[in-house]
Amino acid sequence: MSQAIRLVVPVVTAADGSATAYSDVVTGKVSSIRYVKTDFDNGSTITVTAEATGESIWTEANVNASTSRAPRQATHSTAGAAALYAAAGTAVNDKIALANDRVKIVIASGGNTKSAVFHVVME
Repeated sequence: MSQAIRLVVPVVTAADGSATAYSDVVTGKVSSIRYVKTDFDNGSTITVTAEATGESIWTEANVNASTSRAPRQATHSTAGAAALYAAAGTAVNDKIALANDRVKIVIASGGNTKSAVFHVVME
């Protein structure tokens, strides 16, 4: 049985509405991200990546309320072809793995010295 951990990352914006925050170093697969809005401005843009590789975990513009996301990435065959459920079908997605990396959270248009908290659940 796998064990899940929760990384809690508080984020506070600068006067220009931007912020960058990081989780602790972690190894595992991203199961979900919970954004808990405290007082960020409506229309905030959230970009979550792996710090070391820049791999996209979650990007969304015009976020107005607390929300939960379970990001997944497309998978591929050993030949590099997209893995599909059927020929020309839907992509096969899987959880995003991190190895000795930090989750990087970047905020744009968050408002002058506003705050929120991100809960990243890893398996």
